[in-house]
Amino acid sequence: MTSISDKNKSCPFCQSLEVVAEHKSVFAIKDNFPVTKGHHLIIPFRHTENYFSMTDAERDDATALLNVLKIQLEEGDTSIVGFNIGMNSGEAAGQTVMHSHIHLMPRRKGDTPNPRGGVRGVIPGKMDY
Repeated sequence: MTSISDKNKSCPFCQSLEVVAEHKSVFAIKDNFPVTKGHHLIIPFRHTENYFSMTDAERDDATALLNVLKIQLEEGDTSIVGFNIGMNSGEAAGQTVMHSHIHLMPRRKGDTPNPRGGVRGVIPGKMDY
């Protein structure tokens, strides 16, 4: 694994992790508390707080790695028919690890009774519109 620059000793993402993929300035790990089977996190090597503090290169590299992981996941599991991609930026948005990370969550038909609204479900009652 390429080393993480600007390490933060209290950050779990700045510690030794089981990296499953990397692309230039970012790496991917499996989520320790997966929402769905195959849930991954894409994380900048540089310790930076959230999406808005990522550099353009980090965001571009994250997009490239998201695409690589999407293809790998689909090739390994034909039940995957969709994905949620999301980030929590700030405590009020649900961010608990203050090191920028993007969630890639494979979705399967029937994994929830009514998926309409997708990420709108972060606010109870706002998913179905």
